[in-house]
Amino acid sequence: MELNKYIDHTALKSAVTEKEIETLCNEAKKYNFKSVCVNPCDVKLASECLAGTGVKVCTVIGFPLGKSATEVKVFETEKALKDGATEFDMVINVAKLKEGNALFVENEIKAVIDSAKGNVVKVIIETGLLTDEEIALATKIVCKAGADFVKTCTGFTGGVATENAVKIMKANLSGKTLIKASGGIRTKEDALNFISLGVSRIGTSAGVKIMEE
Repeated sequence: MELNKYIDHTALKSAVTEKEIETLCNEAKKYNFKSVCVNPCDVKLASECLAGTGVKVCTVIGFPLGKSATEVKVFETEKALKDGATEFDMVINVAKLKEGNALFVENEIKAVIDSAKGNVVKVIIETGLLTDEEIALATKIVCKAGADFVKTCTGFTGGVATENAVKIMKANLSGKTLIKASGGIRTKEDALNFISLGVSRIGTSAGVKIMEE
């Protein structure tokens, strides 16, 4: 198993500098991670740093709250695509899910998928804010919408990836959709544990530490 190819090497905090993005990209090249995941304003720089390497540039959409208007999420996706992103981790509108408006959530995911033009879309459902029943429902909606991945957490609302959430997500998967675990994954042991549960991608800012272990 190539553990490095599971990892989205991540730097999403508000104070991340250009120099830190360049370091992130250099680390990604060294360890040949699957992608770097950066904020939309850093996509162009990351794309330039990683040109010709095979490391993908992932960005976040509607991050971290998911409360942007759908039209804003679509524009953010289109802009990031132009800047060189080929993977998009969008946050659902959690309130709409909790209100029972499954159609809104599904249509918003579809809108982002359409604007991503065939590139990879991962949908963050914020498992830490959801009941078990809501995790199951959200997973079903993500699969129905046709996203590539359903993802646990942003890491910005106090939630972390848990075994329970991943097991519920896996039990409700259908179609092509895979699972990305993110939030609190800091060690090789953590990463391998989630992979053993059926996770296909790991989001972490501790990618280098995990590989050095």
